[in-house]
Amino acid sequence: MNVRCLLRLCTIIKRANLNKHRFYCSRNILKLHERGMYEDIFPNINTNEIVESLNKSPQCVYAGFDPTADSLHIGNLLILMNLLHWQRAGHQIIALVGGATGLIGDPSHRKAERIEIEKVLIEENVKSITKNIETVFDNHEKYFWKQKEEKLEPPIIVNNLDWYTNVDVIEFVRNIGKYLRMGTMLGRTSVQARLNSETGMSFAEFTYQVFQAYDWLQLMEKYNCRFQIGGSDQMGNIMSGYDLITKSTKKHVYGITLPLITAEGGKKFGKSLMNAIWLSPERSSSFQLYQYFIRTRDSDIEKFLKLFTFLTLDKINEIVDEHRNNPELRTAQKLLAQQVTLLVHGEKGLVAAKRASAALYDQSLEYLVRMNVLELADTFEGATIVDVISEPGLTVYNLARKAKCFKTDHDAERIITAGGFYINHQKITNLNEIVVPGIHILSNNTSLLRVGKRTYHIVRWQ
Repeated sequence: MNVRCLLRLCTIIKRANLNKHRFYCSRNILKLHERGMYEDIFPNINTNEIVESLNKSPQCVYAGFDPTADSLHIGNLLILMNLLHWQRAGHQIIALVGGATGLIGDPSHRKAERIEIEKVLIEENVKSITKNIETVFDNHEKYFWKQKEEKLEPPIIVNNLDWYTNVDVIEFVRNIGKYLRMGTMLGRTSVQARLNSETGMSFAEFTYQVFQAYDWLQLMEKYNCRFQIGGSDQMGNIMSGYDLITKSTKKHVYGITLPLITAEGGKKFGKSLMNAIWLSPERSSSFQLYQYFIRTRDSDIEKFLKLFTFLTLDKINEIVDEHRNNPELRTAQKLLAQQVTLLVHGEKGLVAAKRASAALYDQSLEYLVRMNVLELADTFEGATIVDVISEPGLTVYNLARKAKCFKTDHDAERIITAGGFYINHQKITNLNEIVVPGIHILSNNTSLLRVGKRTYHIVRWQ
């Protein structure tokens, strides 16, 4: 958002009548700029018009999700957080899953064309992503919505394949294409970047912005959906929707973009970049999500608390001040991780994440015995799972060999006697020590072996 627009927005918010209605806050969702949640607003008009619309009556807002993988990731989580704030303010939420547009793939900020995905996989991905969205909204209402007497308006989840299945291509081009100007579409930043690249851009990808524009028109006609939100990389697609709707219906609509959440090094989270932390527990465990936010840098903790929690700004300032006084305690990071994990995975997932964290860092047998083999493997990343037959008289040295903890027998003898071998967090130096149930074999029929500081092997006793 440019400085002039931001200053104007601040002034309008201060002057606007922000009397509280029956929900937790004003309907004026633009106040979220105070949390750093908005990047830009389109069209760049006097935002008083938007504030008046929001305060006058509940509005409808939508965001689209691309089903090119079988799960959303934390790069999508900020969009879901924003939608939840709209819902908490009494507005109607629509989550659109692109069962049709996913077959094409969004070219925005990509260097090459997406690999084509089979229709059956897209259908499965749509189901999985729909479940992600439902889970987050259900967990929010269960664990974060305090005004239980005030029922939240449930989100509407739609698949855009529903309105493309029987579309006549000639009628579509004739009735929709006439409102979209080639010069404007070619001038989009994302299009220009691809046209000037080595691979260029296919016609199929170029039409993506047409279909996303038509999606918004469909939602406008059916639900009076006047607002669309998306990441800052979606501005070009949002502008196409604005052009189509304002020209074909003469109605006012608004697009709002959010900042992109990036991985280390400033790269965007992406399914194809292999750096995503997924929202589906089948792809990323609650422990992995928890640990990602536990590792939040001190320089980012205030921003992340504002973006990924529902804590008040006063409470966040209090937490940040406390953190600055005692950064080694990582109190702010722990609270952030708990809030996000509870939202994405629920109470059961949060308990599992805390248990796994304690098993990793507290080195307590109490937590190890509560975990199964798969949970141990999630916790001790890179661990090898081996099956070993329990037999009387088995020594520590022979166990290490059966679990293939060392490359050679000489390495086994040297490292164990030097104190570099652990069983269930206990240092073992006697090669001939007998493996004993209750000490070396836990009550859950597993053993955790460690060589050095980071190399783990999980024994599943047979």
